[in-house]
Amino acid sequence: MKFIEELVAEEFLPTFRSMLAEALRERGLTQSEVANLLGISQSAVSKYVHGEVERNDRLLSDRRLRELVERLAEGLASGEMSPVQALVETEVFVRKLERGDVLSQLHEEAMPELAEYGDDRFAIHDPESNVRAAEQVLASLRRGVRILENTDGFSDQIPAVGSNLVECLPDAAGIEDVAAVPGRILDLEGTTTVPGDPEFGVSEHVASVLLAARAGGSDARAALNVRYDPDIVETLTDAGYTTAEFDAEADLESAIADALSEAPDADVLYQTGGFGVEPIVYVLAADGPTAARAVREL
Repeated sequence: MKFIEELVAEEFLPTFRSMLAEALRERGLTQSEVANLLGISQSAVSKYVHGEVERNDRLLSDRRLRELVERLAEGLASGEMSPVQALVETEVFVRKLERGDVLSQLHEEAMPELAEYGDDRFAIHDPESNVRAAEQVLASLRRGVRILENTDGFSDQIPAVGSNLVECLPDAAGIEDVAAVPGRILDLEGTTTVPGDPEFGVSEHVASVLLAARAGGSDARAALNVRYDPDIVETLTDAGYTTAEFDAEADLESAIADALSEAPDADVLYQTGGFGVEPIVYVLAADGPTAARAVREL
């Protein structure tokens, strides 16, 4: 695990400080004066100006960084810029390099796993970024899956087509924004079997049900499907869940919208089957663990 701040400390700062120290010395400042302006020791300044510090070639050749260094050196040397202002200008520049720029590229090279998030990786410091939200969803699903694996008898509730536990991003727009178990959760000789770690975009059917429910007004972020049985629906109703039936042979989104129009608070949707369609019960919930705990009622 490599933090982008490590790259700032390891790659940017030595390069930047050496460039700025050189620029200040070129303007006639002594090593002591440069040290005071940069808040470092004279021996550090000596290493910078004598090329004894390893520098990042990609940063060193960056025209924008060279221009920043020249501007800061001129301002600091003339007294027209304070060290605080120079710090602020540099911090702003660093933040820019962290968002889809040189530092972001270096970060991705150090942590290739970030590449799967596309442009969202550039907002890694943003608490509302999809990188953070996606990792929270995946962690939530892992907790939910563990609950299912440790629930006695859950394998008996898995339909012939398999079960899946899905959870979506807050602003999910399509299946790629919904995480699930790849290959579905299966019943293998009475054992709940999970083929792999949750991923985004690997569920089509259960994810579509969740998205249709959200389009119909539900605020659920997760869903879990189990086999249909009238007793299962009755048990969930007795446990306080609101159930609603939808037509398995109709268009999924419109069928679920119709069901939710009659029962807006429904947190259990079910269909009793159709031509070539297995009857299924879908539990809607705020997150994966909540959906998983609901099946314990069964």
